[in-house]
Amino acid sequence: MKYYVVLATLLLSGCSSFTNVIPPATEEAIVIEDSSTLKELKGLPKPFGSIPVSVYAFRDQTGQYKPSAGASSFSTAVTQGATSILMQALSETDWFLPVEREGLQNILTERKIVRAALQSDSNANEKTELPPLTTAKIIIEGGIISYDSNIRTGGFGAEYFGINASELYREDQISVYMRAIDVRTGQVLISVSTSKKVLSKEIRAGLFRYISYKRLAEIEAGYTTNEPMFTCVQQSIEKAISELVLKGINKGVWKART
Repeated sequence: MKYYVVLATLLLSGCSSFTNVIPPATEEAIVIEDSSTLKELKGLPKPFGSIPVSVYAFRDQTGQYKPSAGASSFSTAVTQGATSILMQALSETDWFLPVEREGLQNILTERKIVRAALQSDSNANEKTELPPLTTAKIIIEGGIISYDSNIRTGGFGAEYFGINASELYREDQISVYMRAIDVRTGQVLISVSTSKKVLSKEIRAGLFRYISYKRLAEIEAGYTTNEPMFTCVQQSIEKAISELVLKGINKGVWKART
């Protein structure tokens, strides 16, 4: 009996990856760290000035759904917050000055409330009038146009004398298209596309042996990791913005400060 327990312990302790088998009890909220693509975006050549841009919607155009665990309903395969991710990425670069358009109706409603408050104030004068909204020179359009699942699967496993170990992996892929449109003419100035693989991995190991008559020893451990879809969409969008800036420089749409 001791022989098999020790053997199974060595099997599990020999795999450093199994340190994640037991999850922590709680996790504190953290600030999302800059990804490699965001660092690349921040490292672009400096512009002469920020270009006002607007984003009305950057939607999930894949139409893909995935089954929800333990529920009869279906949830979307990719995040529906791509517009917020894009606005955050645009605000992180010196090239663009994003102006709010997705929540434009909320802004207009709030401005009406402010104007009503100013009109009711007997001391209000022309200096207290609201300034006009910032106009955009470029509209960013596009979306998440593809989600392909199981584009590559594989794995490896071995078993000997009731001791087994295996590793499986799967690759999905998302694609993003983005274009910059001149507000004055409606001309598509630049169009770029990026893609990102979504990686999933499963590792398992176990022991299955009869140690004596009617006595069975069975030990099993394993864990699965799935790359967050949010991270993949975020990196694809950040990479697309970098390509948009570089392609615009090469085409002479805008110039970098030398």
